[in-house]
Amino acid sequence: MRLGAAFWIQRTGWPELRDACVAAERAGFDTLWLDDHLLADEGDWHDSKFEGWSTLAAVAAVTTRARLGLLVSANTFRNPGLTAKLATTLDHISGGRAILGIGGGWFEREHDAFGLEFGTGFGERLDRLDESVMLIRRLLDGERVTHEGRFYTFHDALCEPRPVQKRLPILIGGSGPKKTLRTTARYADAWNTSGTIDEVREKVATLEAHCRDAGRDPAAIERTVSFPIVIRDDRGAAETRFRELLDYNGAPDMGEGPVLLGSPAELAAELRPFAELGFSRLIGRLPGPYDRETIERIGEVGAALGDA
Repeated sequence: MRLGAAFWIQRTGWPELRDACVAAERAGFDTLWLDDHLLADEGDWHDSKFEGWSTLAAVAAVTTRARLGLLVSANTFRNPGLTAKLATTLDHISGGRAILGIGGGWFEREHDAFGLEFGTGFGERLDRLDESVMLIRRLLDGERVTHEGRFYTFHDALCEPRPVQKRLPILIGGSGPKKTLRTTARYADAWNTSGTIDEVREKVATLEAHCRDAGRDPAAIERTVSFPIVIRDDRGAAETRFRELLDYNGAPDMGEGPVLLGSPAELAAELRPFAELGFSRLIGRLPGPYDRETIERIGEVGAALGDA
């Protein structure tokens, strides 16, 4: 199982984020991820928050090896043609390291603040995502696209220059059984989810059923799972540090699903069932102030998984 780092980009400065990303790449994380919100989505929405794509381009300029993406870009913020161009530009800046992570969007307050259309409900946003990802895939693959759809209209659109990668991968985040996983089965190269092993096992079964309907091999879609993570040899110390991080961000929690707290061996034991279910990448969620011990010791988790 490979290891990725997902940094919250609220209540932080660029020097702190830059140094954490460089340290994470040096420590062995093979993917670096940022979130994508226009207002702070955890704690107080008045808190500072960087914009995702431009910050990711800056990370590309100070790293050399790790692949880069948003976990995940909000489809509601941008026209799919613009998203395709942003991902392509990032791919050139990074020398072919871009991953286009995308999801339906959920934080209504930021849409209202900036006058962005939020739609009539979650179902409509997922319909919009499905049409958007279809168009993005066609543009990234070099098609000239004319399209009159329910949500988007293109007139002889193209994405030039083409990405550096022959196929720039699209990762879809989310696990809605009827729509998100259907879109994932149709178009995605990778999928990100979270939850307990029993919850995730059920999601995998649903995704595989959608893949059968779409005529795709489920193995063509990389499975990634994301959890908050703090590494300490003593679990109590890890729990204390985790609470400090939550308090700093004014957040009651870090989303649904397990929280990985403890020694590298303990974390590896919790991850092993996911590896057995076909998940090839853990993405650890790292809020500011970024915990350097966790970053620097991530290789020990990989080694413990390898020993198994």
